[in-house]
Amino acid sequence: MNSKVTDVEVSGASGARESSSSAVSWGPIIAGALAASTLTVILMLVGSGLGLTMVSPWTGASASITTFAVSAAVWLVIVQWLSAGLGGYLTGRLRTKWVDIHGDEVYFRDTAHGFLAWALATLLVAGVFGTALSATIGAGVQAASNVASGVAAGATSAATNAASGTAEGNGLAYFVDALFRPADTGAVAPPGQNDAGSTAQASRILVASAARGEVSADDKAYLAKLVASRTGLAQADAAKRVDTVLASMEDAKNKAKAAADTARKASATFALVGALSMIVGAFIASVAAVLGGNQRDENEAQFIRG
Repeated sequence: MNSKVTDVEVSGASGARESSSSAVSWGPIIAGALAASTLTVILMLVGSGLGLTMVSPWTGASASITTFAVSAAVWLVIVQWLSAGLGGYLTGRLRTKWVDIHGDEVYFRDTAHGFLAWALATLLVAGVFGTALSATIGAGVQAASNVASGVAAGATSAATNAASGTAEGNGLAYFVDALFRPADTGAVAPPGQNDAGSTAQASRILVASAARGEVSADDKAYLAKLVASRTGLAQADAAKRVDTVLASMEDAKNKAKAAADTARKASATFALVGALSMIVGAFIASVAAVLGGNQRDENEAQFIRG
């Protein structure tokens, strides 16, 4: 005898029934994801405003890049905690009640629904809201980055410009000018015919020396001769000035490296804590969905008993 099976499939061995409908309720998942995405955008805007208060154009008034990165990472954890919790809870509360389902299966489904809501919210924020959100908060992040790594950026720009054979308009020009200052600091020497040539030669020597990491004895002696001919200093005094300027350049280079290394470490910390915050968000969304689902089922049970 044949029978037509519509909503259930009967297993002859165990008599167990399986529903033909999907276990995934996309309506509650989408609703929770939209709520989580909206709260994420709001909290990120708040965090951007707080971050801008940490940045100042005045020297020494801004927070360090490490402080800024750690604060931003902590704020990301808070954002994930709140937005994922809201999205997961709404997903659990808005789903329909599953009947004839074991409690462990209900727990698993609620956990999965919370995770899916978090994943969809993450994709929405990264894709749909990502461009507008980045444009809004980018100013604060860029300002902090410029404050922390401005010295390194300036040194890189100076080396690039100087490599083309020009010393004007970049950071290297300061050191070249320091080499060729007249012996009488109270007067400015009139430019001579060979000023441009000697300046270009000094610039190229400094750039090549920076690339090698040291100044050869021949280059140092030649620089001393250029300085002596341009400034009227004695050869010994010219050599001493060359040593002083080279030491100043080395100090500036070390400071630039330190700033770049600090920015690198802060970026690494931000990335790692950012990834950790997303893991926290996934966990919170799953737990919140379970709590929301349990509360929904308990409230319905109380209503039926009442």
